[in-house]
Amino acid sequence: MDILTTLAPLLLMFVLFYFLLIRPQQKRQRNVQQMQGDLQKGDKIVTIGGLHGTVDALDEGKIVIKCGDGSRLTYDRAAIRDVVEKGKGGLAES
Repeated sequence: MDILTTLAPLLLMFVLFYFLLIRPQQKRQRNVQQMQGDLQKGDKIVTIGGLHGTVDALDEGKIVIKCGDGSRLTYDRAAIRDVVEKGKGGLAES
């Protein structure tokens, strides 16, 4: 009985950390990985560095982004933070 009363606060603290910190972070990471995996040509995106552009070409781990001035930059897929607008080009190719 004495061990249970000493371990109960530690166990409660672990459960709280799991549900308040660990689990939400895992859900966010899964959503980001799915978004990066679902990228298609023509999507308007923002990188983690703040670069806005349009997906021009896709590779297994890399992505070519067309910027506003027409230049093309190669980034890792992991550098994509957000999809601003789904492109029409990816839907037409499917």
